[in-house]
Amino acid sequence: MNTSTLPDNPVFLKQILANVTTDHEEILADKDVVIADQAATISDHKAEISRLAEQVRLLKAIRFQAQSEKNRFHGHEVQYPLFNEAEMVADEAGEDDDKDIQVPAHTRKKRGRRPISPDYPRVEVVHDIPDDEKVCPCGCELTRIGEEVSEKLDIIPQKIQVIRHIRPKYACRACEGVEDDGPTVKIAPMPPQIIPQGIVTPSLLAYILINKFADGLPFYRQSAMFDRLGVDISRATMSGWAIRAGRAVEPLIDLMHQEIRSGPIINMDETTVQVLKEPGREDTTKSYMWVMRGGPPGKPVVLFHYAPSRGGEVAKELVGDFTGYFQTDGYAGYNALGKRPDIIHVGCLAHARRKFHDVIKAAGKKNIKKKGGTAQTVLDLIGKVYKKEKQARRKESTPDEILAMRKNEIKPLLDKIKNILIDRKATTPPKSLLGQAIFYALGQWPRIEVYLNHPGLTPDNNVAENAIRPFAVGRKNWLFAGSPKGAKASAAIYSLIESAKANGLNPHQYLLHVFEKLPCVKNEQNLSRLLPQNIASMSAPD
Repeated sequence: MNTSTLPDNPVFLKQILANVTTDHEEILADKDVVIADQAATISDHKAEISRLAEQVRLLKAIRFQAQSEKNRFHGHEVQYPLFNEAEMVADEAGEDDDKDIQVPAHTRKKRGRRPISPDYPRVEVVHDIPDDEKVCPCGCELTRIGEEVSEKLDIIPQKIQVIRHIRPKYACRACEGVEDDGPTVKIAPMPPQIIPQGIVTPSLLAYILINKFADGLPFYRQSAMFDRLGVDISRATMSGWAIRAGRAVEPLIDLMHQEIRSGPIINMDETTVQVLKEPGREDTTKSYMWVMRGGPPGKPVVLFHYAPSRGGEVAKELVGDFTGYFQTDGYAGYNALGKRPDIIHVGCLAHARRKFHDVIKAAGKKNIKKKGGTAQTVLDLIGKVYKKEKQARRKESTPDEILAMRKNEIKPLLDKIKNILIDRKATTPPKSLLGQAIFYALGQWPRIEVYLNHPGLTPDNNVAENAIRPFAVGRKNWLFAGSPKGAKASAAIYSLIESAKANGLNPHQYLLHVFEKLPCVKNEQNLSRLLPQNIASMSAPD
């Protein structure tokens, strides 16, 4: 520093020193601000890295782990390989149907195979000893004292037959008829048919539709199967039959829709479907298949509905003038219906549980067995709720007993879960998986608690999800619907099949019954007799 430039006056020197000190303090203050900003940025980056790492672990779990929330079997994960599935199942089940099973408390006999249904026809094959062996060494003839019977299940491949409808014609040879008196030739009319023109019978139609809509077998595969049997039925022909069958059952579908609206509870869900040739839309655009489950108590009806949109107006149209409990997942498209004064919106505990299950998945294998975390604690409490509900169903409790059990045993569990979520909400990053699970659950909690008020309600919307699952499984095989007409027909056929299953009916026999009887129905009263919930029994095997 050059001191020759400094003033000799002490007053001026003090001013210079004061300015230098002030500038130094300002520099130090700016440095502290910069350090604080950098620390905050680093903290934000660490939080973002932690969140992204959590997302990566979740995606890996979704990709490589079992998809079910119950992903443990005897303490380890099970995934059957493609080629030796039969061997693994045989090893687990064992060759013997009656071998001893060791359990900690005692040894018991494993239950044998279920008996073959008595409705199947029996073909008796007698295996007798030769006549010369029916003599005792003492010289007396042996007497038959009984028999041993063992049953083996056999199958006869599909039998193709042609039904010839022969209608004799009659005419008068004397006068050859008079036009004013009536037709010159008389012939019996053809019996009413579900598809009047064509070669398909109700039995063949039911068989083809069950193969696709219940068993997920696309039409092109069925066409190859028929080709091996020597019958030429193209994919286009089967598609046309399905569309015409869907149109024919529309009156029955309308009646099923009325039945759903008449019940006290409606469960609803939706899933995507790709439909080709939709006007004004690309073939890759996603459409939606909606499902409703409801109806009078003990008489469930399942209804599928195709719509290009997922908007709330579709749900509003489907629900119509319904009044009662409306149970769904947390999709915002249902919120408008929940605001109607005549509808009580019910939430889904399973969807809230699923998000906490994702937290456990994302924790990784090292932390999967740790107890005491918020997510695991919530899952354990939810598990207790389902356990108590299951016990009540097994006991076949009355509605009053169910309501009392929920008030005394389940409500305290739900209150405990809610308090845990509220306590952790303030200290959990909202963008983390746990934060998302907490915020979602608290947002849905008022609707989830509604189920306590009605014995017919369940904690979740699984009845709708279970109804739509066969559609989702079949979609993996047939991939898309060829046209909006095909999607509407699919919705109608799925409605009949899933409603039959919900009422304990054999879906193939139910479709056959409908296709045989529907063409002869003349009024709505007779039509209502074809509803699956109004058919007493149809449990005989195909």
